[in-house]
Amino acid sequence: MSTITLAPRVAPARPTSASRPASRGQVRLTRRGRAVVFGLALVVVALAAVWLAAGSAATRDSGGAAQIDVVTVAPGDTLWAIASEAAADTGDSVRDMMQAIQQLNTLDGSVVYVGQELRVPTS
Repeated sequence: MSTITLAPRVAPARPTSASRPASRGQVRLTRRGRAVVFGLALVVVALAAVWLAAGSAATRDSGGAAQIDVVTVAPGDTLWAIASEAAADTGDSVRDMMQAIQQLNTLDGSVVYVGQELRVPTS
C-alpha cells in the first residue's frame, strides 16, 4: 500500500498596509483622527447655531394683548376724527393712529360707516 502525502496549503501573501502604497487623494484616518474630525464638526455646528440665534432678541415686555377700545361710528364721524381723539390720548401722531386703526380693523381705506364698530388702540 502506498501513502500519499499532500503538501500543506499556503495562502498567497497579501500586501500589508505598510507595504502597500497609498493611492493619491485617499486619506485613511486613525481613531484619533476620526475623533478630531468629529470634534471639529461639532464646533462648526455649535458656532453656526450661536450665529443663527444671535438674530433673535428678548425684551422685557410681557407680550400681553394690546389695550383696545371699541368705538361705534356716529353720524358725521370720520376715521381722521376718531384717530385724532385716540392720538391725543396716547400721544401718537394722527397718521400713525389711522394706520393702526386700519390694520387692527382690516380696513382697505379711510371710509367708515355709521354704526360700524372699530377697535381703537389705547396704549
